[in-house]
Amino acid sequence: MNNIVIVGLQWGDEGKGKIVDYLSENADVVVRFQGGNNAGHTIVIDDEVYKLNLLPSAVLRADKISIIGNGVALDSHALVSEIESLKVKGVDVNYNNLMVSESCPLILSVHKDKEKLFEDLNGNHKIGTTNKGIGPCYEDKVGRRAIRLCDLENTDELNQRVDALLSYHNAIRKGLNYQVVKKEEILKEIQEISEKILLYKKPVWKILNDFMKEGKKIIFEGAQGAFLDIDHGTYPFVTSSNTVASQAITGSGLSYNAHIIGVAKAYTTRVGNGPFPTEQNNEIGDSLFSIGKELGTVSNRRRRCGWFDAVLVRQAVQLSGVSSIVLTKLDILDSFDTIKIGTGYKYGGKMYDYLPASHSIQKELEPIYEEFPGWKEKTQGKRSVKELPANLMKYVRKIEELIGVPIHLISTSPNREDVIKLKNL
Repeated sequence: MNNIVIVGLQWGDEGKGKIVDYLSENADVVVRFQGGNNAGHTIVIDDEVYKLNLLPSAVLRADKISIIGNGVALDSHALVSEIESLKVKGVDVNYNNLMVSESCPLILSVHKDKEKLFEDLNGNHKIGTTNKGIGPCYEDKVGRRAIRLCDLENTDELNQRVDALLSYHNAIRKGLNYQVVKKEEILKEIQEISEKILLYKKPVWKILNDFMKEGKKIIFEGAQGAFLDIDHGTYPFVTSSNTVASQAITGSGLSYNAHIIGVAKAYTTRVGNGPFPTEQNNEIGDSLFSIGKELGTVSNRRRRCGWFDAVLVRQAVQLSGVSSIVLTKLDILDSFDTIKIGTGYKYGGKMYDYLPASHSIQKELEPIYEEFPGWKEKTQGKRSVKELPANLMKYVRKIEELIGVPIHLISTSPNREDVIKLKNL
């Protein structure tokens, strides 16, 4: 198949950016289809570290086309800043190799204000958002009051859209004794960026359909992970968009057949609050954190760490129709004497082979583990199956058995080339 969808199978931070960059060598186009600049994809090329938030990971390859689809909540100021920071590093992003959907809803300062305000009102029950304004932007999109990129070209339309937006936001702000926002402030905020961002505006759905007819190979790059999905995740501790593979159609405008690849860490991490059955609040978790350098790319917050949860990953595989897996950060486990895999849950005398939807149950689940001997051998930077220890391969095969789909690629470091192919995709 010419089209590939790449999604995360845990709570994000699985290493999708590196895998998209690696696979995009043989692709023509890469599309971001959901989320916003709350995503953080880190790619290392020749010891140079690139941290991407909104831009598709293929932007680092000069001959590829990068597309931001209509499913993305677009912070225009953040996008322009990201483009300019890449130019300093010698990466040329221009209107020939980057296209942004004309239908993207725009994140504005009122969205960031609202997110922070309501997060503060949650007191001790905070979700742990990045306060980037993404959730409130999606709220306005669903509420039919969002300002979209295409609205910036028509002054009358823009004025009407700003009036509609502020009638809602200022009503909330007044009710909470918060200072109202003047229309002139929002118009100025938009005008400061509109000329720069409109250069990239395109009818993305049409262009993608034309590309498909031409036989171009397209990769759809997911952000976050399956259990941050607004419908299927650990609600309410989730992101504000759908992160499963089916969103690639809605968030891009291209209906297609695709090979769906899931990316998972060889252990599990989570940023922010919410249930985490296999979390290790002990020396194991501390070791995974320090060896894995587990700090959030966007938030710079410490990631919570724990053992690989096969129940979660199997459920994510089924939710997205995943047909092959990429397993990352196996090298982080090199020094462990024994390694555990979560294979089920217990709660209230009942056994679960899936993650129940109820938050009250999720937070009380007791994991059931299977233990394996570690390999106690350095694997970082390995590029051949023959170099991998026998116990590592036993661990990989057990994960395959538990989740029901093959592992095709293994990543052994953040570097672009440190990938081992176990099977053909």
